[in-house]
Amino acid sequence: MSENGLKVLDKKHLSDSVCVIVGTRPGIIKMSPIIKELSWRQVPSFTLHTGQHYSYEMDKKFFEDLELPKPLYHLPQCKPGSLHGEQTANMLSGIESMLIKAKPRLVLVCGDANTNLAGALAARKLQIEVGHVESGLRSNDWRMPEEHNRVIIDHISEYLFAPTPRARQNLIDDNVKGKIYLTGNTIVDALIQHIEIAERKSEIIKKLALRESDYVLITIHREENVDHLNTLNDIVEALKLVGHELGIPMIFPVHPRTKNRLKIFNLWDRIMNIPGLRLIEPVGYLDFILLIKYASVIVTDSGGVQEESCILNVPCVTIRDNTERQETVQVGSNIIAGTNPEKILDAINISLEKQRNWPNPFGDGRAAERIVDILSGAPFVEWSFISEVRS
Repeated sequence: MSENGLKVLDKKHLSDSVCVIVGTRPGIIKMSPIIKELSWRQVPSFTLHTGQHYSYEMDKKFFEDLELPKPLYHLPQCKPGSLHGEQTANMLSGIESMLIKAKPRLVLVCGDANTNLAGALAARKLQIEVGHVESGLRSNDWRMPEEHNRVIIDHISEYLFAPTPRARQNLIDDNVKGKIYLTGNTIVDALIQHIEIAERKSEIIKKLALRESDYVLITIHREENVDHLNTLNDIVEALKLVGHELGIPMIFPVHPRTKNRLKIFNLWDRIMNIPGLRLIEPVGYLDFILLIKYASVIVTDSGGVQEESCILNVPCVTIRDNTERQETVQVGSNIIAGTNPEKILDAINISLEKQRNWPNPFGDGRAAERIVDILSGAPFVEWSFISEVRS
């Protein structure tokens, strides 16, 4: 309960600060340009970390790589294996306490993880305004927890920062109450800001003895893929098929969740024996974007990786039945292959022959600037995908 004994905060008692909430690797990356822009403009702000993801490689190192200040507030690490409701409830309670203490005028969340739902709900209940970065994405797949989260957040936000025209139209179709702004995606800002640093600092290509455009990069972590034996077995069979049929090196940074499921389902020994497949520990952001840049093709179930590969002009095969990043399919960078082994192999073969000349549908690297313009009351000029393609 707030200091005055009420369950909501009085707007006249709010500070001038903006609270940026993060808790997952994609959120840290996509919020990093906004955190830097707020600092550069000297807009009062602070970061709150929910503890949803926390390990040196998957969290702390991202702050170091991106040269970001440590979060002002950090909730305890979420218990591994927590149910969605338990995890969201614990973060909601912790975030609410911190917001009551800090009294920001606005809370910014990004994307569709439980972190963002908890942050948006905590702010909404306290009558603090909410801004949703990367709003309007839709997979229309209600099996996905991320789809529930992103729809709910969009409907309780005052500021909706749509990354693409398609996302903006989704928000219009959903009849959201907040104000919609077409800003572009901050992932473009992040890549522009950090790819040169990665080239200078990262030695991952040399360390793994890789050759440019001569390996497949694999990432798998989605609940609908790794939490079901039959689906995960199909994915392992697909990698086995690729290893035998193509003979191309495959680099697989194994997410902790995926490693756990592979062992529980007795698939670990099988995947370890696939020819050409190298299982490595998760890597830092700078290493990872270089692995994307120099890959011949990406195989992933990550929405963020679909974007990053598209922006860096690397073909992508998505092992899901759908995607909320339809723009990648529209411009030709991405094939939705599902989890059937033969279809995955076919999609990889097609991708290896692709011309890497598609337009970038996600922005011009100025999304953070536009978002902070809006938050600061400065004149706003929306991003135009059409002008980007024409240029």
